[in-house]
Amino acid sequence: MSSDSPPPPRAEPYDAGSTDDSLPRMVQDFAEHGNLYCVHAPGRNRDTYVISDPVDIKRVLLTNHRNYTKGVGFDRIKLLLGNGIINSDGALWQRQRRMLQPAFTRSVIEKAGEMIVALNTARLDRWEQLADSGEPLNLTLEMSQLSLDIVLKSLFGADIDRLTQEQGGNPFAMVTEDSTRDLKFAYRFRQLGKHVEAIITRRQQAGITGEDWLGTMLAGRDPATNAPMSMRELLDEVFSLIVAGHETTAVTLNMAWYLLSQHPEIESALHVELEGARLADWQLATVETLHYTQQVLHETLRLYPPVWVFTRKSSNTDQLSGCPLPKDSDVFITPYVVHRHPDHWQDPESFCPARFAADADPQPPRFAYVPFSAGPRHCIGESFAMYEMSIHLYLAARRFKLRYFGNPPEFEARINLRTKEDLQMKVERRGW
Repeated sequence: MSSDSPPPPRAEPYDAGSTDDSLPRMVQDFAEHGNLYCVHAPGRNRDTYVISDPVDIKRVLLTNHRNYTKGVGFDRIKLLLGNGIINSDGALWQRQRRMLQPAFTRSVIEKAGEMIVALNTARLDRWEQLADSGEPLNLTLEMSQLSLDIVLKSLFGADIDRLTQEQGGNPFAMVTEDSTRDLKFAYRFRQLGKHVEAIITRRQQAGITGEDWLGTMLAGRDPATNAPMSMRELLDEVFSLIVAGHETTAVTLNMAWYLLSQHPEIESALHVELEGARLADWQLATVETLHYTQQVLHETLRLYPPVWVFTRKSSNTDQLSGCPLPKDSDVFITPYVVHRHPDHWQDPESFCPARFAADADPQPPRFAYVPFSAGPRHCIGESFAMYEMSIHLYLAARRFKLRYFGNPPEFEARINLRTKEDLQMKVERRGW
């Protein structure tokens, strides 16, 4: 590193990432200071380096990723999720990732197709009643419940049905009923571990694993020691998959329906694809032929990435955008800002799914679009998420239009980016 490298510009001090106004401040600071700037966080008494250049993002997430560990905010998430794949680092993360990976291969993902279709169909049949009565649909709650049902069924298979019957209701429903993610919620959520532990113990005593995600974890072995996951490790991974697999999908579908309701020409283009598609099976390759549907989802993720900030901490010195980065520095990547970077996206504030077409010109740099992160810590569930969201739009948008007549939604950026208030929609049948 050159000793005479210039320092980055400095923004006004505040506790970046920890305040309710962090996202709008980062948007403003990017407009004023560009791809790399430094902001002092008084509460942490540390400098935070915020980067938006795809070259720097690639360096932090891929080419020099060993220099960066998990950063600000993961201590709070750890109270909720423990030391699972989202929070862990180093050898533990590598070990857990290898044992989880078999649950997310293409052949395993598509085995969930019939289940995803069944859960969607049951819910959409109830939308018929709302279309007839004119009652509004709480879309935000609906997408949250649907995505949670899919995650729980993927995790536990028939055991979630058994647990719901035994308890007189689904104990995990609290995840959709309580949107706070504070210490009180974390405590209540972790108490659900007794139900997960009972399921695990029952399977272990019966000598079975199952063909669900939990079964994959129970069958997994450390390549180095041939040891299985401990009970604590199993619980942490289950909780991580519930929260990560549920909330990001729910937020994306919530915003996809909203954006479609505001752009009738794009909604019509989606309908053209869906009306011409007759999916004969639910293989992943078949679902991936819904090219425009997937473009709609990618464009939704570009504008409203649920994971709005990635945080890292540098283990050693580095250099980003020609500026020195000291050891033990906090580094923030804000997908919300990166995805709207005017140097890489034409008319970046507009909703234009066609920009993700295979033949779109120009193509943005690879690391200008990172809703699922990138590099070794790329989200393990991306293919599953795109699969289940595509199936939902295929089934739902063929039958219904959703109409939003409220004020433009406001957003809050905490653990995830989401609307402050639930979106209420009018359900209309499609008459084709």
